[in-house]
Amino acid sequence: MSDVLFTSSATAKNGRDGYVESSDGTLKFELVNPLKDKEKTGTNPEQLFAAGYAACFDGALNLVASKKNKQIESETTAEVSFLNDEADGGYKIAVTLKIEMNGVSPEEAEELTQAAHEACPYSKATRNNIDVTLLPQAVE
Repeated sequence: MSDVLFTSSATAKNGRDGYVESSDGTLKFELVNPLKDKEKTGTNPEQLFAAGYAACFDGALNLVASKKNKQIESETTAEVSFLNDEADGGYKIAVTLKIEMNGVSPEEAEELTQAAHEACPYSKATRNNIDVTLLPQAVE
């Protein structure tokens, strides 16, 4: 196993109808199951995963861009979908990453996105486990 650089921790109680809190108290959210209660305010595991994946991917994108001496400004939006899993009758997730970059051509945006997908720890963790769609776009 690789050397541990740091560890983050969060605890959930009562599943999708409970709450989640980080060990340092920075994050503390009531969980709401959007399939059961559309009126209640709170977050869900898919939103939390989307936030983490978007931040991680955008960081990887900026790292690979800097290694290729590219100056970019970027924004990554992760859409995490909750799906029926026909294989086992349960559920699964899929992710679409919408990546906007300025400072590069459309071809460079595609190249940097693919390189970030290889480098991003979330992409590594999900590779061959969930469907991830990459939608890079060069913007001005």
